[in-house]
Amino acid sequence: MKSIDKIPTGKIQRASKLVGTGVKVGGNYLKHYGEKLLNPDLDRSSLDQANAEEIFKSLKSLKGSALKAAQLLSMEKNLLPQAYIDTFSLAQFQVPPLSAPLVRKTFRQYLGCPPEEIFAHFEAESVAAASIGQVHKARSKEGRDLAVKLQYPGVAESISSDLAIVKPIALRMFNLNAEDVEHYFQEVRSKLLEETDYTLELRQSQQMAKDCAHLPGLRFPAYYPEYSSPRILTMDWIEGEPLSRFAERSPALAERTQVAQTLWDWYLYQVHQLRYMHADPHPGNFLVAQGDLVAIDFGCIKQIPEAFYLPYFELSSPESLADPARMQACLERLELLRPTDSQDDRNYLTAAFRELAELIARPFHQERFDFSNAEFFATINALGERFARDSRLRKLTGGRGSQHFLYANRTFFGLFMLQHALGVEIETQQYRRWLKA
Repeated sequence: MKSIDKIPTGKIQRASKLVGTGVKVGGNYLKHYGEKLLNPDLDRSSLDQANAEEIFKSLKSLKGSALKAAQLLSMEKNLLPQAYIDTFSLAQFQVPPLSAPLVRKTFRQYLGCPPEEIFAHFEAESVAAASIGQVHKARSKEGRDLAVKLQYPGVAESISSDLAIVKPIALRMFNLNAEDVEHYFQEVRSKLLEETDYTLELRQSQQMAKDCAHLPGLRFPAYYPEYSSPRILTMDWIEGEPLSRFAERSPALAERTQVAQTLWDWYLYQVHQLRYMHADPHPGNFLVAQGDLVAIDFGCIKQIPEAFYLPYFELSSPESLADPARMQACLERLELLRPTDSQDDRNYLTAAFRELAELIARPFHQERFDFSNAEFFATINALGERFARDSRLRKLTGGRGSQHFLYANRTFFGLFMLQHALGVEIETQQYRRWLKA
C-alpha cells in the first residue's frame, strides 16, 4: 500500500477536502438519477457503493477524528446502507501509512531523536495503520519485542475543527436541533481528545491490567513509559490473531466459546465492579493469542457515574418492565422524559422505551444466551427500522437522554455484535463470581 508524506492539518485544508468530496458525491447522484430515468427499476446499491468509496477515500487522507467517525459508523449496522458499512469497516485495516521520512520527523518531534537511537531495531514500515495512529514493530536494547503506536501529526489539533465541519451534516442527516444535542457533541469531543493523549492511555492501560489481572483467559501487554510520550505509546508485541479474523475463520466451538465467555465476563465485570469500561469494542482492538483474549487499545475509557449506572440498569429490570410508574421514574432520571412532556407523550415514549429495554435486556436476564440466534438480531434490526420510520417518535426523541448514553449504548451494542460474530452460547451470569460486595 502506498504511503503518504503529508496529512492536511489546517481547518481550511480539511474543509476543502470534504467539500471536494461533496462535489463528487453530488455528481454520483446526478449520474444515478440520469440512469434511473432510463431504468426505473434501478436500485441505490451502485450509488451507495460509489459514494461510500469517495467518502472513504477522502477520510483516509484526512485521518484523525474524521476517519475515526467512519470506523465507528461501520459498527452501527442499522444506521447506514450495507455498502457504507462494508467500506467504512476498512478503516481498521486498509489505511495508507505515513512514509518513513514523516515517521522519523514525528519521532524527532515527540521524543527528540529518531527511532534508531531509542531501539535496537525499528521497522520503518508500519504493520498496521488506522484512524488516529499507526503501529510499528521494534526491539528494545534489552531484546524485548515491542509494538510502537505513533499518532498522526495534527490529529489532536484538528478534532474541534473536524467536529465543527461534521456537526451541521449530522444535524441535517438525523433532523436534530443543535441545542438539543450539544451535550452529545461535547461528550464526543471530550472522548476524542482523550484518545489522542497517549500518556493518559498508558495510565488507563496499566490500571485496567491491574484491576483485571485475576480474570481468567484475559491478557494485557506491558507498557513502557520510558519509550512513550503524549503522541507515542510503546507496549509489548504480542503475537496473535485479530478478533475479526479469528471469528471469520470460525475455529472449533470450544475455542470460540472460551473467547466469547472471557469477553462477556470482562465487560460485565468492568461495568458492575469497576464502574468504568473499555468503550471501543471494535474487533481491531482485540487479539486472540493461544486461546486467550488480548486487549490492546485503551484510548477510549468511559467512567460510569453512579447517578447514571443505577437508573440505566434498573430501567431494564423485570420490576421496572412490569411497573410503568417505576419505569417512568427511571426515564426521568436518565433525562429521557421531561417535565414539559404531555401525559400522552409520556405514555407514548414510555411504551417505546419499554419495548426497546425488554428486547436489549434479554441476554442479561437469562442464565445462558445464544448469540448465534439470528432471530434476536433480526428483531433488533426490525425494531430499529420501525422506530426510524415513526415520525412522532423521531420528533419526540431528538436530543433526549444523558450524555452518558452515547458511549454506554455504543459499548453494549458493540459487545453484542462481537458476540454475534463469534456465534456461540455463553453463561451470561458467570461474571458475578468475581464481583465483590
